Amino acid sequence: MSNEAGRGDVVSACLIIIGNEILSGRTQDTNLAHLSQVLNELGVQMREARVIPDVESVIVDTVNTCRTEFDYVFTTGGIGPTHDDITADSIALAFGVALEFHPDIVALIKRREAPPEVMESRLRMARIPVGASLIDNPSGGPPGFQIENVFVMAGVPMVMQAMAGTLTKERLPGGRPVRSLTIGAFLGESQVAQDLEELQSQHPAVDIGSYPFFREAGYGTNLVVRGTDPEELASIGEALKVLIENHGAEPHEGGV
Repeated sequence: MSNEAGRGDVVSACLIIIGNEILSGRTQDTNLAHLSQVLNELGVQMREARVIPDVESVIVDTVNTCRTEFDYVFTTGGIGPTHDDITADSIALAFGVALEFHPDIVALIKRREAPPEVMESRLRMARIPVGASLIDNPSGGPPGFQIENVFVMAGVPMVMQAMAGTLTKERLPGGRPVRSLTIGAFLGESQVAQDLEELQSQHPAVDIGSYPFFREAGYGTNLVVRGTDPEELASIGEALKVLIENHGAEPHEGGV
């Protein structure tokens, strides 16, 4: 389990994963892990993720709630060409603005010839809320968009990763990058629980988590420390080694 302390100086983010296919179990989300890693390097901490259906009212309410609670909000899914791709419509409604066809996206889509009915569907992806700016899509398809602190991105992992790769500190001013270290040992979680609680109280600016594992060689716990101060992380790492040795076990840097 992770003992997360409150921090007033954290630049925070929330991911809203939109899609009935995720909730049904038909598709497994991989975007959260990737985006969290990208944001960590930019000094932005993913603090929450929500999975919601393709329902306009739910999307509107969730976006409006999250954009007031977090510094940045990201959405994935629902910006394709089909009838149930309603994220752009919902975001526009959340901000109280109209949708417009962006000329650059229209031109991009029209480079590929298609029958009129197919083109009409594709052009749905050229609609963005008035006042939004584009998020580049190096994979070659239509871009995502940003409106205020909300970033709307594709749900297809390859495309989302391409979009996420264009995010910069200039666009997302953040704090210091989040770093982590892991030390593992063949000790049960309960054996170190009180020690970890005391160590966490001494270092409220970091997150100290314990994660049990089961291997052929036995069961144990990986201890993970996350924070922005490398010196503090190193100090906690040394304390964890001593803690583990005091319990008669061997610490394994990098985890088991």
